Amino acid sequence: MANQIKESGNGLALQVTKPARAAGLVEETENGDVERRADVRVFAFDDLLLIADTDRVDADEMAELATSAARDTSSVHRAMDTSIQIAGNGYQVQLPPAADAGFRVGDQPACTAAPNMLVLAMRDTERLASDLETIRHEQLVEANSGD
Repeated sequence: MANQIKESGNGLALQVTKPARAAGLVEETENGDVERRADVRVFAFDDLLLIADTDRVDADEMAELATSAARDTSSVHRAMDTSIQIAGNGYQVQLPPAADAGFRVGDQPACTAAPNMLVLAMRDTERLASDLETIRHEQLVEANSGD
């Protein structure tokens, strides 16, 4: 079952422990100590949030992902920087622009993980989340091939 968006601090947040680990947004030692928690940029589109590691997704890659999301949703709202935080027995991400994208407390967005990014999708944007995951994998293939 997907986690619910909750109030945390002065805004909305989502518990993302497993997806954050899968995306490499957090790194832990073998005994569970935290080695790294990513600083991330949260982009808001109608019913979709794109969360990208600011250190590991370069500006051109971020622009390609954000442009694809904006084109597909015919929307773009704010983008804000935040970080992956320790919360309870895991990790959460603050979602400052979530309300702009239509997310509310209690929503259970689908969470898609790709290397160094997460996509939170509601309603009709789950296909777009999968497309963004594919684009991210293609970016890494291109980067590793030297193109």
